[in-house]
Amino acid sequence: MTLSGKAKIAGVMGWPISHSRSPILHGYWLQEYGIDGAYLPFPVAPENIETALRALPHLGIAGTNLTVPHKEAALTICDRVDDIARRIGAVNTVVVENDGTLSGSNTDAFGFLENLKSESDWKPTDGSAVILGAGGAARAVVAALLDDGVQDIRIVNRTLERAENLAIEFAGCCTALRWDHAEDALADAALLVNTTTLGMIGQPDLQISLKALPTSATVNDIVYVPLQTSLLQNAARHGNSIVDGLGMLLHQARPGFAAWFGKQPHVTTGLREFILTDLKT
Repeated sequence: MTLSGKAKIAGVMGWPISHSRSPILHGYWLQEYGIDGAYLPFPVAPENIETALRALPHLGIAGTNLTVPHKEAALTICDRVDDIARRIGAVNTVVVENDGTLSGSNTDAFGFLENLKSESDWKPTDGSAVILGAGGAARAVVAALLDDGVQDIRIVNRTLERAENLAIEFAGCCTALRWDHAEDALADAALLVNTTTLGMIGQPDLQISLKALPTSATVNDIVYVPLQTSLLQNAARHGNSIVDGLGMLLHQARPGFAAWFGKQPHVTTGLREFILTDLKT
């Protein structure tokens, strides 16, 4: 649609940025809801991220998403950062307030939980959760599960120290285990989540035995290229319900779109098919 002089503008900053699906996703919503606005990719080198963020209010831009490598740097640039972003240690959504200040948040935990709950019958009272990986994505998943009331989270990582540091930081209900103890961690678990890049196109498959995992457990892989990873295929054969990672990408975008464009968007079958078609090109 043609933009007017009153068009609302938002975007995504990264370096590089050509890989981002966010412009396509937000563009779909803008067209679907007939909004006078645009969502643009902003290639911003690491050394320029503070200048770029501070320029947003002067350019009349409503806000921006942040992707690699800017998420951590934004923590100290934004004028205010919400609690979940501080706990995760990264900002992925920036909103320019009416007074020109910058508010930073992280919507990855929201996106993970919305996807999991909309695509499965999982409940936080079902039992223990096993998280594979201890990086930034794992931090978002752990935060989401703790906030939702999960009482036992087992973090499994190839480097035990990273898992231990994550468990200590979030404290309480988290324990760390070595990768070769993954099968032990799966016993009596109600949820298994892969937050590593294993299984992604160009990466090795995730090698893990699911023999000890109850068939009643839900298996979620946050990887979405390919949509059906080897983990999800193995879990389906094992009798588990499975949740792919595409919904997390779609749901995490909703809060930012609502803040910038004034419309709460919905994740629909049509949107999923649209993004899947793009992923195949």
